[in-house]
Amino acid sequence: MIRKIFLIFKRDLIVSTRNFITMYIIVVPIIFAIIINVFSPGINDTTVEIVLLKGENQAQEDFFKQFAKVELLDTIEAIEERVIKRDNIVAVLPHKTDDYFILTQGNEPEYIVDYVKYLTTFEHFDIGMEDSMAEIVDYGRDLPPLKKLMVNAAMMFSAVLGGMVIALNIVEEKTDNTISAIHLSPVSRLGFIAGKSLIGVFIPVVGTFLMLLITGFKDINYFHAFLMVATSCIISILIGFIEGINNDDVMTAAGNMKLLFLPLFGSVAGAELLAEKWQPLFYWNPFYWTYKGNNLVLSDSGTWIDILTYSGLVLGISMLVFMVLAPKIRKGLE
Repeated sequence: MIRKIFLIFKRDLIVSTRNFITMYIIVVPIIFAIIINVFSPGINDTTVEIVLLKGENQAQEDFFKQFAKVELLDTIEAIEERVIKRDNIVAVLPHKTDDYFILTQGNEPEYIVDYVKYLTTFEHFDIGMEDSMAEIVDYGRDLPPLKKLMVNAAMMFSAVLGGMVIALNIVEEKTDNTISAIHLSPVSRLGFIAGKSLIGVFIPVVGTFLMLLITGFKDINYFHAFLMVATSCIISILIGFIEGINNDDVMTAAGNMKLLFLPLFGSVAGAELLAEKWQPLFYWNPFYWTYKGNNLVLSDSGTWIDILTYSGLVLGISMLVFMVLAPKIRKGLE
């Protein structure tokens, strides 16, 4: 029985490599990982930009680079043209001997201009970090919050894509008139469902692990990550079967699967933006618990009890959905 299940999985995997849409779905997690690495800021990154006259004061340039993004231009005219552009870059230019003035467009936020004033003053009077009486207290957070949020959402998105692959494969089976052949094959209906479901777990798990490695999450507990991804795939797999059975067109099935994006991104928005008293409104949503569990996985702060609790909640909600959808899936495969 197990061998027959894996034969179905192997066939789906081979067929998937011949379909452009499915191949695109398979490589999407890697694309996400590259985009996240490019656009997510580091935890110590600054948004303050300063433009200086190239080669005018190397010591000042080195000092500013410790606390701001520095851009160098060759002439004062080029600097003036750069400052009047739409961003909030500020120029520090020589005025007289050892004196400097700050050039702004006039619509920059006040905190940015004040920040540059302080930096210029500190550099002028040779005040460094060692002269400060402030103490830096580290609470152990070395992970950019935005990056963690983006990776978390991408992990759940990958689970939905796994269900989309199942839907596309079943539509193809119907198009080729091979889905009815299961009644004449030695594979049971349950075995057929299990074999079809494997690819809906395999693709999100592999894609998620590659994404975690590319984005730098190398020291987390990958078994915890596997539990959260595998349980979050169940809802997507069930919806994938329903859409595959009820549609005869690939694009329609894929389009209907996008409905899962609403509870997915709604759970992220609810967990991040709403007050604690509104959180119970999302308890029915398995993606909400997946997001909570993934947060613990990515910060490597969750215990086994925590991960089993969140994955168990996702599994429990998925089983309730399965009890509702099972008759429709069984009828569609008859």
